[in-house]
Amino acid sequence: MANAAAPVTEIKEAQNWKIGVDIGGTFMDFCALETRSGRVASLKVLTTPDEPGAELMTGLTILAEREGLDPASVTRFVHGTTVGINTVIQRRGAALALFTNAGFEDVIELARLRMPDVYSLFCSRPEQLIARDMIFGIPVRLRADGSEAQAPDMTAVAAAVSSARSKGASGIIISFLHSWRGGAQEEAVKAEIERIAPDFFVFASSEVWPVIREYERTTTAILNGYVHPRVSGYLTALEEKLVAHGVTAPALLTKSNGGVMNATEGKRSCVQMLLSGTASGVIGAAWLARRAGEKNILTLDIGGTSADFALIIDGEPQFGTGELIGEFPLHVPSVSVSSIGIGGGSIASIDSHGILRVGPESAGSTPGPACYGRGGARATVTDAMAVCGWLGHSQMAYGQLQIDVDAARAVVAILADQTGRSVEEAAQAIIDIAISEMFVEVEKLASRAGVDLRDFTLMPFGGGGPMLGAFLAREFRMAKVIGPRRPGVVSALGGLVADLRGDFIRTVFTHLDSSVASLLRDTLEGLAKEGKAWLQKQGQTGPADLNISADMRYVGQSFEIEVPLEWEWIAQGRIDAMEQAFHAMHARIYDFHDPDGAIEIVNLRLAAIGAGPVLEFPIQAEEPAVIPQPDRTISVFTGKTVEQIGLYRRDLLRPGGCFNGPAVVAQEDTTFAIPAGTLVEIDRHLNMHLTFPE
Repeated sequence: MANAAAPVTEIKEAQNWKIGVDIGGTFMDFCALETRSGRVASLKVLTTPDEPGAELMTGLTILAEREGLDPASVTRFVHGTTVGINTVIQRRGAALALFTNAGFEDVIELARLRMPDVYSLFCSRPEQLIARDMIFGIPVRLRADGSEAQAPDMTAVAAAVSSARSKGASGIIISFLHSWRGGAQEEAVKAEIERIAPDFFVFASSEVWPVIREYERTTTAILNGYVHPRVSGYLTALEEKLVAHGVTAPALLTKSNGGVMNATEGKRSCVQMLLSGTASGVIGAAWLARRAGEKNILTLDIGGTSADFALIIDGEPQFGTGELIGEFPLHVPSVSVSSIGIGGGSIASIDSHGILRVGPESAGSTPGPACYGRGGARATVTDAMAVCGWLGHSQMAYGQLQIDVDAARAVVAILADQTGRSVEEAAQAIIDIAISEMFVEVEKLASRAGVDLRDFTLMPFGGGGPMLGAFLAREFRMAKVIGPRRPGVVSALGGLVADLRGDFIRTVFTHLDSSVASLLRDTLEGLAKEGKAWLQKQGQTGPADLNISADMRYVGQSFEIEVPLEWEWIAQGRIDAMEQAFHAMHARIYDFHDPDGAIEIVNLRLAAIGAGPVLEFPIQAEEPAVIPQPDRTISVFTGKTVEQIGLYRRDLLRPGGCFNGPAVVAQEDTTFAIPAGTLVEIDRHLNMHLTFPE
């Protein structure tokens, strides 16, 4: 026994684990790398909405049992979550009140006076996250130049707090005109609220994102407050569970901008992590794409609740502001991701007009799709895939689930009876609707970016991406689909390779000429000081970069573009270099520039970036090309008829292997559905490359 125990002790002493974790609506995903041995372990655990953090304990326990993971040897723990975005999509956030200037109570309703779809006669604006009777006007006014015209009326503040309480509010958002010039008025009102109503949580727009334009600043603060209770509660439970399990590494959180921050900051800066899991997935996908030699990628991340799409161009994720969170724009810097409420757990139903609809309501993990055998009683996309035969031939989620096809047929049969279809036809209709909904969103994304998706490769991941990805790619006539070895945990992988990143902004709003050189220098010095302090607070000790950019436009334009700048230009007052950079960027985007046009600079931005760890995953040795053989033949309804197709095991696919669809590839974390007319090839990283020869 002594001889048997000795090697285990040696392994524990040599361990150095880095763990990435991502939680979605149905599963918590784990991707763990033991850096000294090169071992990679991945896992999925069903979420426990009624007991946040319990799934984390379960996952760490399983990794300890299966992989010999010693919690004390974890040196990096990074967590991404869709808790925030799911809260918005499902409208399960906090009951909020908004305190704004008297006479400006309709700011969020007016928005930008645009309809979501100007070409639809049936288009309507989304219901706001704060009801109109929960918006209170406070007598207070700051002039556009930052001088105070009227101090806050604290008597009115007290009356508004009392009214908000009587109407059920649990939190208050403060957003006054021109507070980007200075947040003193908002801070004074916040202090008063905290004094008279300490049970409320309060956020001021100037502390959340101090940017010009009251609508953008207000909605960003509202989103921050709307998700705050659920995000903060989840993160608190997360930290407690980690400590209880013996993990001493501080919890890091993935952010919307693709970087990471510590959990303490995450509890207050909730808006910074609304696209946490989705952004992390794009970072992970970009890393995988670079290893595979792919430059232009459309990512498709489908979880239990939502489908998320992003573009990777020339190997780099795209960044921007104004990304949609459900139906609302997010104005903090983020990886450009578009989301829609279509996921594996999205519920299919018949509306009042007798039309079959899919989503955005989701079955989540509890009760989940009916085929999970956890009490689900309504048909979902996953149930439809099971009815058609794409699922149900192996265990899912690392052995945690055995698909109950009969249960799936029972719930889909209800819709089949209502629509006059067979059960298989109803299931196929659910799948087709889900794909068409995603098609519309992806088309919008491609149009905004001005790209032709036929020049891109689709990378599907998440639990549901591989189920539907190839079908979506064929709709767009994309040339290729690449399937990572562990697609179910790509978002968790993204956390492992992410950098620390903090974004900071100052509105200057001035003409760009030599008279503003000192203003820009002073503003940049303030941003740099803030960025360095943030990195230090995050515990960054290694290399760091401070990247700067500016939001600029021609005088008379309504919108600006972000232009990367050099430190020397601002330090040396080289206004001409900044002008040339703007003209070049404008020409690149719009194929037009006006070299004699006057320019405005609206915002200065700074990204403080601390380099993340350099990780290497094992590469498979070259092997003689072997044609894989299916494990067995299965029956699948492929849209019109039932066909007999091959079922392949992912763990048996080796580099150089190739086979043709239609087929199903089953693996621990997901299932790949491969339509007819598809050639599948395996590379040295064990990625599957799906092409559609003419």
